[in-house]
Amino acid sequence: MPRSDPRPVFRFAPSPNGWLHLGHARSALINAQMAWETGGRLLLRIEDIDATRCRPEYEAAIYEDLAWLGLDWEQPVRRQSEHMNAYRAALERLEAMGLVYASFESRAEIRAEVAARPGWPSDPDGAPLFPFARAATGEAEGRGGPAAGESQPQLQPPSHSQPHALRLDMAQAVARAGGGLCWREWGVAEPVIADPGAWGDVVLARKETPTSYHLSVVVDDALQGVTHVVRGTDLKAATSVHRLLQRLLDLPEPLYHHHTLVLDAEGRKLSKSIGSESLRELRARGVSAAEVRNMALG
Repeated sequence: MPRSDPRPVFRFAPSPNGWLHLGHARSALINAQMAWETGGRLLLRIEDIDATRCRPEYEAAIYEDLAWLGLDWEQPVRRQSEHMNAYRAALERLEAMGLVYASFESRAEIRAEVAARPGWPSDPDGAPLFPFARAATGEAEGRGGPAAGESQPQLQPPSHSQPHALRLDMAQAVARAGGGLCWREWGVAEPVIADPGAWGDVVLARKETPTSYHLSVVVDDALQGVTHVVRGTDLKAATSVHRLLQRLLDLPEPLYHHHTLVLDAEGRKLSKSIGSESLRELRARGVSAAEVRNMALG
């Protein structure tokens, strides 16, 4: 559908599973700055598909922290938990292409299988690739990849009422997408070549969470008319998977910009999981919003 508003569209899309920190502030501020410089629009999206970790108090704090930083965004705010039907429709399109299969292996079984295969490859985030062939789940065709040519046990899959993941058959998906998969990076003349195969058979949904980050983010960006995806370099490699899904689902291609990360004193990227100092903690000890903006962008 043609866009009626020609202005560039940017979005900041945090998850309400913890308090925002300086890394989030950098991304939000860069999005806002680029939107202002290009005469564009700034959207806020709440990525709350993980019902086990996302909490209302964290979502409320997102609005409070961003307003304290002096940011403004368009209303209404899109909350992913309210749009599961859109993700299900995209998943059904991929299923109709024969690109999705159910896998019932537990995390413990996956770890044990990887441990039994010394040197087994990992994805760009450092997690081991899914080690089982599609045929081992009872599907008709193996997925290829690092396990190609290996003898795989033919397992009888349990009932679909049991916990399972829905995975993308990466080899089949890449073949269907065809060649020339790449993306454009802001300020870079040459396109970046995408390598989705490096991620193996990524999870698109789970029994308890009927979508995934990869699937929901490309659907949301398309439905919201996002033209510029601005986020940290820690998500740059994942763009390969997103470009693959965009091509398979006939979704528009945004322009990307992956900015540098804020690191702590030990050189680690800031993270909720390691207890990085939050914006609310900075505010509580008297750091001003102007000082935080300088810290985030410095």
